[in-house]
Amino acid sequence: MAKDYKTVLSNAKDEFVEKRSRFIGYCKPVTCEQEAVDFINEKRSEHWNATHNVYAYSLREGNIKRYSDDGEPSGTAGMPCLDVIVKNEIYDVCVVVTRYFGGVLLGTGGLVRAYSHGTKIALDAAKIVKMQNCLVCSARCTYNQYGKVSALVTDNGGAVDDTVYEGDVLIKFHISPDLISQLNKRLADATSGEVQAVSDEEKYYAVEV
Repeated sequence: MAKDYKTVLSNAKDEFVEKRSRFIGYCKPVTCEQEAVDFINEKRSEHWNATHNVYAYSLREGNIKRYSDDGEPSGTAGMPCLDVIVKNEIYDVCVVVTRYFGGVLLGTGGLVRAYSHGTKIALDAAKIVKMQNCLVCSARCTYNQYGKVSALVTDNGGAVDDTVYEGDVLIKFHISPDLISQLNKRLADATSGEVQAVSDEEKYYAVEV
């Protein structure tokens, strides 16, 4: 069975000013290293006149983790960005924190805090979600059974994706694999064994954290 994991829902950015330095945190969901590199290069091009374009990314495939200080003192920028990603157990994500220097030195601790904060606000803006591995299911029932069956699906942890009304009713839904047997038992009890959920594939669905 595939493992659940956390990622981000969408592209996003947020920014703040620390001692006149402007920090812009960008975040994007990515599925491979090339997508991460393309995103980093896009931000470097967009902010060609910035003092630094620091990045960090983490990928599930191959458990790849990379970062760059982009000219900041070693260990004060890229690693703090990656630390935020790793500590939150987020995968398939790339963060770029752009800095426009404001003339006031922040010091080692100040840089670590600033880049960590830039990463955090970017992740929050992109919305962290749990990608839950679910069974893609369907249950066919009569119109008289429909209300009872659909209620049992949702009451037992399923989420209805579509309902097809034909000669009978086909309810399409997804559910965690460890909940399907309990659901089928309750469907059987409620319909004298006439209705059972069937599944032919597994798929990831985003659930808000």
